[in-house]
Amino acid sequence: MVTHPVRARPSTAAVILALALVYVVWGSTYLAIAVMIETLPPLLSAGVRYGTAGVMMLTALAAHARWRRDRGPVERPTAAHWRSAFIIGTLLLLGGNGGVVLAELRIPSGVAAVLVATVPIWLAVIDASLTRRRPSGLVIGGLLAGIVGVAVLLVPVEGFADLDPIGVLLVVAGAICWASGSLYARRAPLPRSGLLATGMEMVAGGVALVLAGTLLGEIGRTNVDTFSVRSLLAFGYLVVFGSIVAFTAYTWLLANVSVATVGTYAYVNPIVAVALGAVFLSEPITPRTLIATVIIIGAVIAMVSGRPRVAEEPGPDPGAGSMHSDVAGTDPAAEGSA
Repeated sequence: MVTHPVRARPSTAAVILALALVYVVWGSTYLAIAVMIETLPPLLSAGVRYGTAGVMMLTALAAHARWRRDRGPVERPTAAHWRSAFIIGTLLLLGGNGGVVLAELRIPSGVAAVLVATVPIWLAVIDASLTRRRPSGLVIGGLLAGIVGVAVLLVPVEGFADLDPIGVLLVVAGAICWASGSLYARRAPLPRSGLLATGMEMVAGGVALVLAGTLLGEIGRTNVDTFSVRSLLAFGYLVVFGSIVAFTAYTWLLANVSVATVGTYAYVNPIVAVALGAVFLSEPITPRTLIATVIIIGAVIAMVSGRPRVAEEPGPDPGAGSMHSDVAGTDPAAEGSA
């Protein structure tokens, strides 16, 4: 009888460290974006961020493939793979992350993070529309609660601080783009390697963001002399930690613990973002923000709890900076995060 080696169970300390990286780093990307766009052009800097991270990831994969060439054929992307990468990268990074970046010019980073938490709601709505599969009562209840949470932030109410409705709508539109790209990514022709596909999507999305920023005239309004050190440090943080380090921790977690455990980042990231925005940017935590946060996170928990076990799993958020992974048999099309 042939026996197969059993993968060693990861230590509790390793799991906690990886979860902490995903919780804190992805939660902090909203703060980093707000600092980055203080003096850097929003879409251009976001495009260079993703393009740089994607090139770094593809270069590392190419070096690894060269090192292990004697262990089998190396996967090479096809034209169909690149076409999918550009569609996904445009929806997730230009539509999703681009919406968040532009919105943070108008609304606090913590509020943007709370609104990004609605991605699972839009995933369920779009998936139900495409498959004509009636969602469960818990999912419907979560959907209605999520709409109420967004309305709390959007509708002027006497006694609550007003928010820029354009900023709120930009994030909501970005969340819808992210959900659409996520669902498309699950069925699009892509490389077998999730890391390779993600690198390609980041490069493609980076190109789309740079083109959009150019068309909106950001190049003509950019003055390198006005770039601050803290904005440049925030940019570097987003490239290295937001788009590479935390994503590596995320893919490791998918391969070693349950998807349900990994998915808890969707509940923690908005809380981290709100707290960091209040501490470092003096963003006010108003009653409106607190009420909407509780309603939206509660709605997401209800929807995730009520979905079928085979339902789509949300991946990284638009602020986070990575796309999908096929690790451990899952293909969560990425995340919401900043």
